[in-house]
Amino acid sequence: MPTYDYRCEQNQQVYEVKHSMSVLLNTWGELCKQAGISPGDIEPDTKVTRVISGGGLVRSSSLKNPDSPPCMSGDGCPGGGCGI
Repeated sequence: MPTYDYRCEQNQQVYEVKHSMSVLLNTWGELCKQAGISPGDIEPDTKVTRVISGGGLVRSSSLKNPDSPPCMSGDGCPGGGCGI
């Protein structure tokens, strides 16, 4: 499941939340429910804004070894699962 960063408009803090791509959180209460955290002193209807982040993409040309690992090229991972 992807992670998204949201900024609380009351305290300007950024919180990381995991949810499906089809979900968009708009309030502090929604964020707390999704993340399983207590709302504390912040009103549940306080607006939150999703923050655009760079994501986890890496261009293969920027790697020292731009070839795909064996499991992604179809040869399988040596010794078992590599976690990719």
